[in-house]
Amino acid sequence: MNNILIHPSYFPSISHFVAIAKADIVTFEIEDNFQKQTNRNRMYIYSPNGIQLLNVPIKHAKEAHQRTKDVKLETAFDWQKQHFKSLEAAYRTSPFFEYFEDDILPIFQKKHTFLMDLNLETMSIVSKCLRLEFDYNETTEYFHEVDDKVDFRNLINGKKDTAIFDSYTQVFVDKHGYLNNLSILDLLFNEGRYALDYLKKQQL
Repeated sequence: MNNILIHPSYFPSISHFVAIAKADIVTFEIEDNFQKQTNRNRMYIYSPNGIQLLNVPIKHAKEAHQRTKDVKLETAFDWQKQHFKSLEAAYRTSPFFEYFEDDILPIFQKKHTFLMDLNLETMSIVSKCLRLEFDYNETTEYFHEVDDKVDFRNLINGKKDTAIFDSYTQVFVDKHGYLNNLSILDLLFNEGRYALDYLKKQQL
């Protein structure tokens, strides 16, 4: 039984979904403390100018340590509209953007209060698009180390995620070359129904 422990994140990296595609049971870490500069509230896409960071703005708490599940989204400006425009600029000409557009658009129209709810919903939507069904549960307590699950929590820190995957066709590959391990949306929009087969063939 391959039981993994992993963070929910905002349209996660391909490595996240490689781990999930190979797992029997997924446990989401929801009791951790929020850390800046991680993929908890960001994703990387392939824009016409190369790699682009899309960051979800959050309200910063007065406390030094705040649990990720308690982090609220900043709603002072329309970051959702900006993110969707960036996705359109990046993937409108990709083979499967229009096919999945109606599936992902609601996430950019719905007003979430908490980052965790946003992240869980993005993962749910992508899983349906991939036709990847998986059972998951959530942590009820934080443990620094676990011995009953494969710990993939380090994947949330993009700098520590050094996975190299097989190349696939990307829209702007002629301009900037192949970009590895971007958001799962990059794979979905470029590979469509073949994306799940791709994930299952990759190694972490």
